[in-house]
Amino acid sequence: MRILLKFTIDCDPDAAWRALHSPRAVAEIYGPFVDMQPLAPLPTSWSPGDDAAVGLFFGGLVPLGSQLISVSDRSTEDAQGDVRILRDSGAPLTGPLAALDVWDHQMAVSTAPDEPGKTLWRDRLVIGGRAAPALWPLLWSAWQWRAARIRALAPTWAHDPEPAAD
Repeated sequence: MRILLKFTIDCDPDAAWRALHSPRAVAEIYGPFVDMQPLAPLPTSWSPGDDAAVGLFFGGLVPLGSQLISVSDRSTEDAQGDVRILRDSGAPLTGPLAALDVWDHQMAVSTAPDEPGKTLWRDRLVIGGRAAPALWPLLWSAWQWRAARIRALAPTWAHDPEPAAD
C-alpha cells in the first residue's frame, strides 16, 4: 500500500535537502502533537548509512512506539534537472506500526517547475503486511498533516544571506 504526496514548498531545493538531513527539522515536521525523541545521541546532520532509533510520543508523554531511521541518498534527473532522494528504509520497532512488515519512505526534492526559488517535494511511503489495510487510513491522515507542516516550515529552512563584503 502506498501514500503519495506531491506539492511545492517555499524554499529552494538546497534548503529543503539540508532540512531532510537535519534530525531537528524532521522532528519539527511531526510537531506539535507528536514528539520525536532520540533513543541515543543523533548526529547534527544525517549522512548515508546512518541509523538512528527514535521514540515517538503523543503530546510528549504518551508513547506511540519507536522507529529505526536508516538513511540513504541517491540522485536522478527529470525534465527540470536534478532530483535528490532521501530514503528511510528503517522500520517501526515497537508500538502499533511494528505490525507492518514493509516500511519504505522516500522523499525527493527538485526545482519546482516554473517557480524559481521553490521546491517540488515528493513524498512516498510504502507499507505492507497484514496490518497495512488497518493502519493505512491513520498513516494517510498523518501524511496530510506532514504535508501541511512541511509547507508551513519550509520558509524557515533557508539560510540567512551571506553578509556583504566590506
